[in-house]
Amino acid sequence: MLNRRFFRIKVLQSLYAWFQSEDNDLVPVEKELFKSVNKVEELYLLMLLLVVDVMDSARNLIETKKEKILATQEDLNPNLHFVENKAFRLLEDNVAFKRAIDTRKLSWGIHSDNVRKLYRQIEASRLYEEYMTKEEDTFKNDRAFLVKVYERFFVDNEIFEQLVEEQSIFWPVDLELVHLNIIKTLQRLKASQDVNSKVLLDLYRDQEDDTKFVKNLLRKTLSSNEEYSELIASQTRNWEVDRLAKLDIILMKMALCEIDHMPTIPVKVTLNEYIDLSKYFSTPKSKGFINGVLDKIVNSWKAEGRIVKQGRGLVE
Repeated sequence: MLNRRFFRIKVLQSLYAWFQSEDNDLVPVEKELFKSVNKVEELYLLMLLLVVDVMDSARNLIETKKEKILATQEDLNPNLHFVENKAFRLLEDNVAFKRAIDTRKLSWGIHSDNVRKLYRQIEASRLYEEYMTKEEDTFKNDRAFLVKVYERFFVDNEIFEQLVEEQSIFWPVDLELVHLNIIKTLQRLKASQDVNSKVLLDLYRDQEDDTKFVKNLLRKTLSSNEEYSELIASQTRNWEVDRLAKLDIILMKMALCEIDHMPTIPVKVTLNEYIDLSKYFSTPKSKGFINGVLDKIVNSWKAEGRIVKQGRGLVE
């Protein structure tokens, strides 16, 4: 579920906190870093639970209408297509999912009003109307509808983005990755699966390799901090380094660390990644500035024979 860009962002956040702090103890910084990394799984489960709670809200509304004193025939005999969505039921009844929710004691209970409002938005949509009147009742159609609902009503939902931020200041940054992985989770649901099937994505692709990458990026950036500061200063003589955007400096140091210490990552991949990250986390001018400084240092390192990459073409 997690990718290298996510790990780079987490290390960036940790390094920014490190350079802002007067405490030079690496142990708590590294501990907090991995706590933040692992906590994204909680956000993934919480957003999947929101899908379930929206369906529960629809069920509760159906039952409330049935109990009305002047209930109509429509109230007494509602269209159950939405609440009986086969893909949703597969997710809701999954044993591992329910266990994970219970273990972490996750809930949207105190935000039930917002959950109901979200269901009302879905119910009022053309997408919902077309689904409820569709005659072809198949798992494939149910799954496609669930994916479309999530993409349209859960992604970029300002209310729930704010609620998520209240629980963790880092989660709004993590949401984009979580949304992509929830959509992937929903798309992978199959009619042949049952309540014991594996439907949740693993947090790590390769935990040992990913953990090593994160630790090396954090530790080696810090251990080479003074050298990288001097290198950057040598390429920005018309600038006062102390006045440069702190995030620009950190991004460049992280990029230099990857190029310098991680032989299996192509130079171009590293450069593209950190230039892209600058667009999200630094100033509008950062992209060109970072690209220019790193390009000069990389060319210098190539001339010195300092860059050693494993595999054909990785230096370029």
